[in-house]
Amino acid sequence: MTAEVTLLGVRHHGPGSARAVAAALAALRPDAVLIEGPPEADPIVALAAEKEMVPPVALLAHAVDDPARAAFWPFAAFSPEWVAIQHALAAEVPVRFIDLPAAATFALMTDGSSDQALERLVDPIAALAAAAGQSDPEAWWEDVVEHRTPGEDPLAPFTAVAEAMAVLRGEDPVGTPGSPGVRRDDLREAHMRQQIRAARRAGHRRIAVVCGAWHVPALAALPAAGADRALLATLPKKPKTEITWVPWTHRRLSQHTGYGAGIESPGWYQHLYETSGATAGHGLARWLTRAAELLRAEDHPVSSAHVIEAVRLAETLAAVRRRPFAGLAETLDAVRSVMCDGSDLALALVRDRLVVGEALGEVPASTPTVPLQRDLTRLQRSLRLKPDVEERELTLDLRKELDANRSLLLHRLRLLGIGWGTESRSAVNSTGTFRESWRLRWDPEFAVRVVEAAQWGTTVAQAAAGKVAALAERATELADLTGLAEHCLVAQLPEALPAVLRALADRAALDTDTAHLAEALPALVRALRYGDVRGTDSGALDGVARGLAERICVGLAPACTGLDAEGASAMRARLDAVHTAIGLLGGGTEDSSDTLADRWAAALGSVSRREPTGGAATGVPGLLRGRAVRLLLDDGRLATAEAGDRLGLVLSRASAPADAAGWIEGFLSGGGALLLHDPRLLALLDGWLTAVPADAFTDLLPLLRRTFATLEAGVRHSVGARIAAGRLDAAPRPAAGEQLDQARADAALPTVLRLLGLPPGTTEPPPPVRPRIPRQLDRRSAA
Repeated sequence: MTAEVTLLGVRHHGPGSARAVAAALAALRPDAVLIEGPPEADPIVALAAEKEMVPPVALLAHAVDDPARAAFWPFAAFSPEWVAIQHALAAEVPVRFIDLPAAATFALMTDGSSDQALERLVDPIAALAAAAGQSDPEAWWEDVVEHRTPGEDPLAPFTAVAEAMAVLRGEDPVGTPGSPGVRRDDLREAHMRQQIRAARRAGHRRIAVVCGAWHVPALAALPAAGADRALLATLPKKPKTEITWVPWTHRRLSQHTGYGAGIESPGWYQHLYETSGATAGHGLARWLTRAAELLRAEDHPVSSAHVIEAVRLAETLAAVRRRPFAGLAETLDAVRSVMCDGSDLALALVRDRLVVGEALGEVPASTPTVPLQRDLTRLQRSLRLKPDVEERELTLDLRKELDANRSLLLHRLRLLGIGWGTESRSAVNSTGTFRESWRLRWDPEFAVRVVEAAQWGTTVAQAAAGKVAALAERATELADLTGLAEHCLVAQLPEALPAVLRALADRAALDTDTAHLAEALPALVRALRYGDVRGTDSGALDGVARGLAERICVGLAPACTGLDAEGASAMRARLDAVHTAIGLLGGGTEDSSDTLADRWAAALGSVSRREPTGGAATGVPGLLRGRAVRLLLDDGRLATAEAGDRLGLVLSRASAPADAAGWIEGFLSGGGALLLHDPRLLALLDGWLTAVPADAFTDLLPLLRRTFATLEAGVRHSVGARIAAGRLDAAPRPAAGEQLDQARADAALPTVLRLLGLPPGTTEPPPPVRPRIPRQLDRRSAA
């Protein structure tokens, strides 16, 4: 420190340091305040004085050409730098940031030589605590600094910290200026010294410098300016950078990775700062009262007597542990013992809500930002969707205009990689497509995603459409393109759909893998079901879907041949999905729909008949053959008697037991009720099981158990009872005394025929009717 420059070494985000800085600045009354931070923020530092600026907030800097290269400088109400900014703005004196520019930081991030940076060999706080005979550095710092109230000499703590850091830096070879491995720290301190020289040249005579305590010894003695200039001249070329203020959270401050500040207890620090360090007396009681209020809100039985007893216990623990005041450890011990009855689960709630905290900052509307961020903020206000760091459920009724617009915003943001909302299963039972459920949780780092997405457009809708078109151009997988087509319709992006459809048609024409086509078709059919509420012509999408379906029908049988167990399982899932998709596709004339269904049925028939003849590689696995037979049976394209014949053949001695077990798994995966309705099938299955050799049965047992475990519980019980009763080759007969009354049955027949819409005297059962779902089913009007 000199008569012109006063160095205030602080611990970042420390409430004790913040109070000490406030007292020192009030005594010094500086005519310039210099703060460790990016100089690019100087033009917007005045926004910190706006009433709408509510900490925690952060400075966000990013490279213009590469928004993903970004960095944050967070500030809380208890940050010494924030206190210094507020003092300077209130006193109307210049305030400047003097750290290395953000642009230089980005340049060093891509400069290979910066990888030489090493960790310090000395942890300053741990070393000071050890010198004081304390084993817990955080507890020692809390006692000495955070709980300390500024005394008569407001500069005394900074003088002591400067002396301690000078000793520590002298014992740390990695921390000495010019030593290898600390290039970035050398550059930062050289830039700070240059800014101090510039402030003195500008005529300021009372300069206060607020910086990390570690840097104080390097700034106290100013070497020749030429050495610093020569060091800074080695910086690589700096990219163009933009900077702004963004909201931040206490939860993000508590994180040690990413852009967190590594503060384990920001909520507690906020309390210490607000109570001026008086954790004894009313300060401690106030915090414990908040803990009691929180626990009562979660139905924990906590009374005012618990608060009184917890205060006494915390103070007693502090005395026993020889601490001047009850710190966080003593307070939490008291909460666990008195208010939580020893429950760590209840204590975790207190840690999450009070020790860490839920605070979310705010920035003024005049804060400079990209146009996309302004449009997003406008939409959030108009749709009454306030960003919140706490997760909450949101159920939308898409028949309502407000909820429909909310859905569009969330779907578009998801396309932009801003995962504010995640779709979840609705808590309201509904089979309609007019309801959506979302889990909302805002992450401050979404600010970077917004900046990155700004390259695609100035509004959320334009940016989403632009990014979809770019993704379609770069997509290499057919399933990715069909997913984009579905997202275009759900997010109402008709301007992006043509580009997706062109890429989809090109990719589909070149892709010869039936498995890829099968994975792509269901998403296309879902998109056709939802339709486009803006009236976009989906004829091209329908044509692509039908073309994929036709090609799947042609290539299905070869694609199912020669698969191993894992490949057969994956293909069965595709088989089921394509079967459902073709059933929903519909559209066009009745003849064209029947033709597509007939071709699919023919493809399934071909799969069902391709039995292995010279090894597994020459045929379709039993799992797929059995599933194909079941799909044909359920669609009414295969008679029950013929299905029984197929089952009898596959269960003959000529078939390998493993192949037969796979066939049964595929056949029964659609439900086992048919075993009860057709006793012949059950008898065939029972006879095969009893004839399987003992050694083969042991190998088949896991597969058989898995197959029967998927059946409905009622079906399993009924099958067991039927087997225990015997006579599996005939339908169950009425019990004695329950003979069929033919006269009463004939009397009921006309009514049954009328209910079925059949003419009187009909004796043959009606053909099965396959339900048809409209191709253009608007999810917002389908109630």
